[in-house]
Amino acid sequence: MDGGGSSDMTLAFELETLKELANPEAVFSDARSWSEYVGVISEKPTYVVTNFTRKNRIRQDFFSGPRGREESLESVKNQFQTDRHVFVGQSEADESLAETADWEFLPIESAAEAAGWELSTDDETGEDAEVERRDDWP
Repeated sequence: MDGGGSSDMTLAFELETLKELANPEAVFSDARSWSEYVGVISEKPTYVVTNFTRKNRIRQDFFSGPRGREESLESVKNQFQTDRHVFVGQSEADESLAETADWEFLPIESAAEAAGWELSTDDETGEDAEVERRDDWP
């Protein structure tokens, strides 16, 4: 997926949005081929993000850490000076957050369609959510 713009881009995924993908590891690998930096933003505790990324073998260039999503997007934008900053999310709140933080917003469905990424089924998403609730260690 190269939306016709610059590949000098920082791409951030909302953690819950990333869970909507059938193969997050392949998505990150693909995104690295046309993005300069790729990472995860979440309000969840750091260990939840770390657990998910380790389990899915995702190597991220940044993650939100112990701060809110807006502050994280602002920090990432200041740290990674690329031509474009794109936030992949799934809700109106995500879109509003992107606008507030001065990032481009891309709904996961549009991103998946353009890039050829497969979305997970509801069963897979529910299963991951169940495992995450029980995991309390990175």
